[in-house]
Amino acid sequence: MAGVTSGRGKPGMLWIGSIVVDCTDLARMMAFWQEALRYVPRDPPEPDGVVLKDPHGQGPNLTLNLTSEGHLDDYRLHLDLYSRAPEEEVERLLRLGAALVAPAQKGSDFITLADPDGNLFDVIDKRGWTLGRRA
Repeated sequence: MAGVTSGRGKPGMLWIGSIVVDCTDLARMMAFWQEALRYVPRDPPEPDGVVLKDPHGQGPNLTLNLTSEGHLDDYRLHLDLYSRAPEEEVERLLRLGAALVAPAQKGSDFITLADPDGNLFDVIDKRGWTLGRRA
């Protein structure tokens, strides 16, 4: 793929533009993920989906794609959400409509939740970390 550019002008550079999550209830998922991540719609929602963006431009987009397939048990992608206050964030996400799937196990640094459409995600304990690095 010599000479292929990524759109940012440097050959061979790739970056995550958006993480796509399929859903069956777009309005409910949009409300949940906007509150969970404090993201905003990039453009007005379409009938079949919406792209949510980080209002500060630091994180990748999250695309919610309306589908009739339902939850796929063998889905191989999930989100890891980092937090320096994981207990508070888990409680907040549960109030927003997430479900607890697996509590933290002894020696682990994450809790597994599901969004309102059943998609799994983890909240990772990053106390003492800032922007992906230990402070």
